[in-house]
Amino acid sequence: MTASWRFSTLGERHRKLGSALEDWSGMGTAWSYSGDPEKEYLAIRTKAGLMDVSGLKKVHLTGPAASHVIDRATTRNVEKIMPGRSAYAAMLNDAGKFVDDCVIYRMGPNSWMVVHGSGQAHEQLTMAATGRDVSIRFDDNLHDLSLQGPLAVEYLQEHVPGIRQLNYFSHMHTSLFGLPVTISRTGYTGERGYEIFCRGQDAPGIWDRILEEGASMGIIPCRFTTLDLLRTESYLLFFPYDNSEMYPFDNEGPGDTLWELGLDFTVSPGKTGFRGAEEHYRLKGKERFKIYGLKLEGTTVPENGAALTMDGKQVGVVTQGMYSSLNKHNIAIARMPVECAVDGVRMTVKCDAGEIPCVAHSMPFYDPEKKRRTAKG
Repeated sequence: MTASWRFSTLGERHRKLGSALEDWSGMGTAWSYSGDPEKEYLAIRTKAGLMDVSGLKKVHLTGPAASHVIDRATTRNVEKIMPGRSAYAAMLNDAGKFVDDCVIYRMGPNSWMVVHGSGQAHEQLTMAATGRDVSIRFDDNLHDLSLQGPLAVEYLQEHVPGIRQLNYFSHMHTSLFGLPVTISRTGYTGERGYEIFCRGQDAPGIWDRILEEGASMGIIPCRFTTLDLLRTESYLLFFPYDNSEMYPFDNEGPGDTLWELGLDFTVSPGKTGFRGAEEHYRLKGKERFKIYGLKLEGTTVPENGAALTMDGKQVGVVTQGMYSSLNKHNIAIARMPVECAVDGVRMTVKCDAGEIPCVAHSMPFYDPEKKRRTAKG
């Protein structure tokens, strides 16, 4: 494990499953287990899997100005978010370029939680809070266990009254196994799933009991990088691995627009006043590239960073690929010229295994109408 400054209370359990606890966002994270990640992918797509995503950073904002701070720092109109609801949002710098994404949870009238990954969200919120009547607290005790898959609700309904009625992007303060938790109908898999926010001291017991009781249903522990297989199918980007921070432009610094990433939907209609708003709107139609999908021939998955070519010239780069034995497709997320980001455009991926013919394909590849993740009842 690299020099981490944040620690999951599930560390020993991850080690027993074969993890070396590689660093992510300052926390030793179970990037890998022994065994085949395909088994974990199939569990989440057909049954359910449990992941420790406590490396996500949790920031609490309370006080009369909390909503103003979040409104300034993010692309969402937060006054539309009622207690018990949440929203996915982006954050920009002054140049209108993406620096992080997050989920905004409204816990009460003047109480919020912002959950984000390894980008600059905490810094953005702190900067927006200067001189305002707001308290900001970084919470490293709050752990996040993600139970994802079509049987997740089948398991939880035996323990949590009303869980079936919890709508997508809603959350509830409740108890699980007699322990205080907040359960959110969110996830990063494209499946119906739930994130269980609990105290660090309670996480091991909750983890153990779900896996023990859920074993007969096929619920298994899943490594962090199983998310790469799931997110590729479901068009869920992962900062900075799909961004110019990883694949910088030759003639300028890193930074992508929401138009380029396909995340412009995170801007509430007509919203102004958030950081980078003027530049965001100005940059519409000035995309230097597009994030778009690829369907590749065969079953060989190109490595991240593989060159995307057209007529023998490199035009883009693969950021994440996967082959699904369940859905029988070989697919990838890629950065490519705007004119190539049209269904059916033929290109070639040059990778360590050779050349793979492919065509541009819109995303998501799996459940494009998002009926699975949003299912009711």
